[in-house]
Amino acid sequence: MQHRIVTPGPLHDEKGRLAETGYATSLIKTYDRSRIAARPFRIKEWDYYAVCTDRFALALTVDHNGYMTMDSISLLDFETNSQITTSRINLPAFAKRILPPTSAKGDIRVSGKDYAISFDNDGMCRHLYGHMDHFSKEDGITFDLTLTDAPEESMVIVTPYKDHPKAFYYNQKINCMRVSGWIRHKGKEYLCRPEDTFAVLDWGRGVWTYDNTWYWGSASGLADGVPFGFNIGYGFGDTSAASENVLFYNGKIHKLSQVLFEIPMKDGKEDYLSPWRFTSDDGRFEMTFEPVMDRSAKIDLFVICSDQHQVFGKFSGTVTLDDGRKLQIHNLMGFAEKVRNKW
Repeated sequence: MQHRIVTPGPLHDEKGRLAETGYATSLIKTYDRSRIAARPFRIKEWDYYAVCTDRFALALTVDHNGYMTMDSISLLDFETNSQITTSRINLPAFAKRILPPTSAKGDIRVSGKDYAISFDNDGMCRHLYGHMDHFSKEDGITFDLTLTDAPEESMVIVTPYKDHPKAFYYNQKINCMRVSGWIRHKGKEYLCRPEDTFAVLDWGRGVWTYDNTWYWGSASGLADGVPFGFNIGYGFGDTSAASENVLFYNGKIHKLSQVLFEIPMKDGKEDYLSPWRFTSDDGRFEMTFEPVMDRSAKIDLFVICSDQHQVFGKFSGTVTLDDGRKLQIHNLMGFAEKVRNKW
């Protein structure tokens, strides 16, 4: 059973408890930091954009994890099989920021010694621009992108944690935004064209438990000329009220039940660059996934650990809309990931 939230109101009650859990098609519940029962250093807030084409991808992160901040840029070139991720990590006292309480409108601007990242949102379009002078050794990166055509509906989920009443996860995924603009690095210009370049926003606010492993998959593009995408995943908290699995088709979401990530194994470990499979308990999401590149990173600082595998590749298979109509998907570029964080 998937519980849909339809009543507007605060995300938390006056005692810091979640007012309602489940899924919605917009940020119907109002996020307010002052109502969170946990200590401020446990609150995690981020805006993450992934811009993707068959030729390249750009990922941008502005993050406030309570006791640290992180600003990150990733550039993946599928034609040359190259990737670069560079992050700037700091203490909040030296990198102060306030992230908007909603994704509907509001600007985020962060900067450091050799970089600046801006996410401007006037409620009509999103303007992502910035630079990092030492992105790869002495080579810098600059980008200027405009995101439009945000769909009418998005994936929104309110997730509690069993046995941890102060912990929660409030998350929105906006898929199928069209992208125009450019990225420049090492004398090469990557052009983003709205007819074949799409973006997803991962907007998250929450208080997590210390050790989490999650699975997430996302893709945006066209199916028979109509904007189509999906969001699949699990791992965060208690999802008994609803999963985050949805299809996006022509601006509307179509709710799925449970989707299983079948990552191939080799010598007792995940073989991320071999073909994956995805299956659903309701038979509405049946996909194969041909990996192209694994954006992997591992950090082990004893107390803070992160092991990430975000794999970009092409999805093919069959999905079923709410009205029973089946869509055949062929080589839709997207990504699937497995991440474990202790922080």
